[in-house]
Amino acid sequence: MPNTSRRNFLFLAASAALASRNAFASGMSSWSHPYSTLASVERHRVLTDANRYLRRQPKTITSVRASRSTGGLHDYFSEGDYWWPNPKNPNGPYIRRDGESNPANFSAHRDLLIRLSIQMPALIAAWLLTKKREYADHAIAHLCAWFVTPETRMNPNLEYAQAIHGISTGRSIGIIDTVHLVEVAQATLVLERAGMLVGSNQKGIHAWFADYLHWLTTSAHGQKEREAKNNHGSCWLLQAAGFATYTGDGAMRDYCRKRLKAVLFPGQIAPNGSFPLELARTKPYSYSLFNLDILGMCAQVLSTPADDLWTWELPDGRGLKVCFGFMVPYIESKKAWPYPPDVEYFNDLPVRQPDLLFAGLAYRKPGYISVWQRLKDDPTVPEIIRNHPLRQPLLWIEPQPLY
Repeated sequence: MPNTSRRNFLFLAASAALASRNAFASGMSSWSHPYSTLASVERHRVLTDANRYLRRQPKTITSVRASRSTGGLHDYFSEGDYWWPNPKNPNGPYIRRDGESNPANFSAHRDLLIRLSIQMPALIAAWLLTKKREYADHAIAHLCAWFVTPETRMNPNLEYAQAIHGISTGRSIGIIDTVHLVEVAQATLVLERAGMLVGSNQKGIHAWFADYLHWLTTSAHGQKEREAKNNHGSCWLLQAAGFATYTGDGAMRDYCRKRLKAVLFPGQIAPNGSFPLELARTKPYSYSLFNLDILGMCAQVLSTPADDLWTWELPDGRGLKVCFGFMVPYIESKKAWPYPPDVEYFNDLPVRQPDLLFAGLAYRKPGYISVWQRLKDDPTVPEIIRNHPLRQPLLWIEPQPLY
């Protein structure tokens, strides 16, 4: 169990904020007890997936060698998605084709990281629903393989992520790959609070995330990614906030909360609630959905009873509420989208993002929740999965008090 000092700043918004919203206006009666209602909605999906994952053994990055990496066996490696051989110089440095993923680039480590982020949280969601120890034990096996066992663990840095053939051995923007660890950290926190993760395993996993958070906030790559103006900066902040919450770093949580208000909201949100930097890309719909999901989950992670980031807004009215007001109509009816369609995977969106559920609860908007329930819950297209890093809303609205 976390100690008292840790509990003092484990302020994940879900429990405290949603507890205060149990009595909703008319139209929200079926969600007046969010956890129990969500448990009923999610039960079949979660248990079906988790039972399948019980039969799959942990696999980490050490199971696949990256021949083009300048790092070692335990160093995560990936290559930039949108970089291709130059037809005019096939053996020379790659060139960029924004929004067009090169299937020949190395992605095995990212695929394994995503595999962890899908299976481990689903197992803990199943444990929450059933309290069957087998789900928790298998989830812990994944955690130990990735973060504790010397032969298989991943080093706590991303120095070699998003490399570009002939140009770079690793870039700051590769940090976006570990946004998939945010829900892993939250699922681990659920285990710790329940007393299911103790001893050397708990200490080893906790130390890994503390070390990674230190690298994320102090390394040259981490500091550069923090300053990114678009969804990369959003993903940095969600990771810093999520890992700080798990490790009990109250000062970092405070920093993230202030940065969200002072930097991300004013720098990313237009008066109409759109994200101009995302609309300027070749996948404006996908990136707008993705950034909304990330910023919404920043509010879910960082809100406190005294500081509700779902409703906070700048003096001119910009904040998350106007963002959802802009985007939800296009989630409900993509045909109304007034901007160019994405160059890839436009027909595979939208999917069931947890931020839409939480926004519906925060703003007492039953329509948002209805849209969320109608959307596809488990995407199968790899590109969509990659941009759908949070999948288990049960982990974020537990009924137990967090402090």
